Amino acid sequence: MIKKEFQTIFKSMRNTYIFSLLLGITFLGNLAFAQKPSDKVIKKSMLKAFKWQQKNPNHNLNDWTNGAYYIGVTKAYQATGNKAYLKGLTQMAESINWMPGERWFHADDITICQSFLYMKEEGIQGVNLEPTVAVLDRVMTEDYDWKDEIKPIYWWWCDALFMGPPVFVHYGVQSGQNKYLKASDELYKECVDLLFDKDEHLFARDMRYQWKGDKEYMKESNGKKIFWSRGNGWVIGGLALILQKMPADYENRGYYVDLFKKLAAKLKSVQPEDGMWRSSLLDPEAYPHGEVSGTGFDTFAFLWGINNGLLDREEYLPAAMKAFSGLMACQQKSGMMGWVQPIGADPKRNFSADSWEVYGTGAYLLACSEMLKLKE
Repeated sequence: MIKKEFQTIFKSMRNTYIFSLLLGITFLGNLAFAQKPSDKVIKKSMLKAFKWQQKNPNHNLNDWTNGAYYIGVTKAYQATGNKAYLKGLTQMAESINWMPGERWFHADDITICQSFLYMKEEGIQGVNLEPTVAVLDRVMTEDYDWKDEIKPIYWWWCDALFMGPPVFVHYGVQSGQNKYLKASDELYKECVDLLFDKDEHLFARDMRYQWKGDKEYMKESNGKKIFWSRGNGWVIGGLALILQKMPADYENRGYYVDLFKKLAAKLKSVQPEDGMWRSSLLDPEAYPHGEVSGTGFDTFAFLWGINNGLLDREEYLPAAMKAFSGLMACQQKSGMMGWVQPIGADPKRNFSADSWEVYGTGAYLLACSEMLKLKE
């Protein structure tokens, strides 16, 4: 009888010890997530990522992929003042003669112009915005010649909300001409009305992934709607870029702030415990590892929202810290950012620790640039 009671007491003590140990590990893990890395560590990591990417270029320099990369380089320069980033920007712009892509009606082809506008703002000599302005003006004055003569929706995929609107808004503010903001409002709202799911507060990538009426489009293995991580990262990252330039008294600013907060709240609610969003937001179990580009844009947006008072620090900082910690762990010793999903339109493209793309590096540089601004 005494032996049995002793065994019961011992078992209870052992379980209490294990529970306390696990609680302690969890506490230490959360504490680590809550601590900002030193600025020195962040800057070193940023520079390694940049140098590796510069030695491993991909795609045409005025392609949308590089547009996303070079906005990250731009923000890295602004946050650190390191002239290496400025040299990279100048070489890129001069080599393509400050020209956007050829498709004037396509948001992807003006993404690179974001960097030109910031360079102009920084007073960099030799900046030529004429090709940028020519494209923006053409979008506002011409309709694409579709054979069925239906007025097109220019921004029909959610990625476009990162690619085009920041250019329109930034130039509108820089030139003092609200007509560019108004044009962006119209095109932006068309896309939101088309793709934003009011029940889930997430964006379908395009109409192939949207459910309308009784017709069911593609869905995940768990039966839930497909919401692509990087696609939603494009949107919330683009919103941060738009809002940081949009005047505080602009009449439609509240529309963008409301959308930013709704999307941030939803993304926080579906964030996995390790901080890294899976490529499919509503079916994370089917994708065992986090994806860097979507997580990078989300982290940038969360940190920007915290730094600028749009997101509650106490509520969102733990999520941002977990995500940032996960991003840093995906950087290889060479500086390469791994675990980046290849170009695509949905979650199903496979990727690994050795998968990289220029926009993944851009997303990481954006996140780091905002982390440097975070106050302790």
